[in-house]
Amino acid sequence: MTELQFREIINKSIESQLNFRNHWKPFTTDSSLVIEQQKAESILASLEERLQNNYPFFHPSYAGQMIKPPHPIAIAAYVMAMQINPNNHALDGGPPTAAMEMEVVEQIAEMFGYTEHLGHLTSSGTIANLEALWVARSIHPNKSIAFSSNAHYTHKRMCEVIQSSSKEIDLSNLELLESELRKGTIGTIVVTIGTTGTGAVEPLHKILPLAKRYGVRVHADCAYGGFFMLLANDNDPIVSPEPFLSIKECDSIVIDPHKHGLQPYGCGCVLFKDINVGKFYKHDSPYTYFTSKELHLGEISLECSRAGASAAALWATLQAFPLKSNTGLGTILKKTRRAALKWSELVSSSSSLIELARPDLDIVIFLPRIDPFSASHVSSITEKIFSTGMNQSDSPVYLATYTVDSSFIANLHPTFIPDSPVTKVLRSVLMKPEHEQFVPELFRKISAIAESLI
Repeated sequence: MTELQFREIINKSIESQLNFRNHWKPFTTDSSLVIEQQKAESILASLEERLQNNYPFFHPSYAGQMIKPPHPIAIAAYVMAMQINPNNHALDGGPPTAAMEMEVVEQIAEMFGYTEHLGHLTSSGTIANLEALWVARSIHPNKSIAFSSNAHYTHKRMCEVIQSSSKEIDLSNLELLESELRKGTIGTIVVTIGTTGTGAVEPLHKILPLAKRYGVRVHADCAYGGFFMLLANDNDPIVSPEPFLSIKECDSIVIDPHKHGLQPYGCGCVLFKDINVGKFYKHDSPYTYFTSKELHLGEISLECSRAGASAAALWATLQAFPLKSNTGLGTILKKTRRAALKWSELVSSSSSLIELARPDLDIVIFLPRIDPFSASHVSSITEKIFSTGMNQSDSPVYLATYTVDSSFIANLHPTFIPDSPVTKVLRSVLMKPEHEQFVPELFRKISAIAESLI
């Protein structure tokens, strides 16, 4: 979509709401709300100047944090709905956007293979996970919630919020996991499908049979990697399909459309397989649920006010990019996955860089190949590569750094010297489809910087 086309659809989204307002009797805006044109332009000019300090998240030269630009159709839909400012907490707060939310949540549930579900959108993945853990604690109030050290740090924090005990377990060690499950103290296991650090997919298909054997619930945190489900369903999958195809057996699922779903922040989603967990949400509000006897979204959500514009944006996006493997969103994710595989191949043949582990999704972790190959030396050169790349005056490259337990590197590379408990390595998040074509150029620049520093 060209810049001119983008402006046109934004203008149309604004005009559509002017037409909506014209259906009602005209009134004069109160004088207390009026801003002089010159003052408004001055404020926005100041804002424009301050926003210049952002990194170029939209550009393929940016491969740092998990920030993916929202699609123009999502922006236009958000702007269109935002002018009405619907609140999806109750049906009277926004009947059309509430209906859209139910539609998109149904589509996401079907993508994972749920035949029935209870779920809704949230303002973030953190809140979505909070709800899933809150229900888990409500079902097993006296048992722990377990997760690996690679799980997002908010799981431990959310356990503190809901006053639930938590336990960190290496989920790749099935013998250790079973020995813990035998004790009967764990009520729920959180399995991460796409860790935010490395994009690793934990072995859900191996964990589920153990969990079922001991009557333990499983929550799939698919916040980052959930949409790669589309590739697992492909005839020739370029991701390991087994963990994804097992997600439908989990008791709850979280996914973030604002990561790989082309949405603006914030848009998360939580799903429960058992619709009866709705009993934990039961509450009364004498001034809220009065327009309909149908289920209001606020009756199955911990949050109250939620932007209906988020539902409108996701609905419009899925109309344009359906949840299919060979069309729509699937074609976009194939490009990001192939970008990571291409980057991985380039690192494997590099004389100045070495890969930490083969990527599961579209995040690649690598480090400088240096002598001495020690934690302190690697961390120092990593910082220099990172800083040099982003501060180049001509065509900078933006990566991220990632802190790894030095013993983990030593287990993979016997020549590594763990002279420090942790090691700082390089991390590239290749989540834009343009990265597929941009990887060779990005890698050439990073390799040149690394070679100049080694």
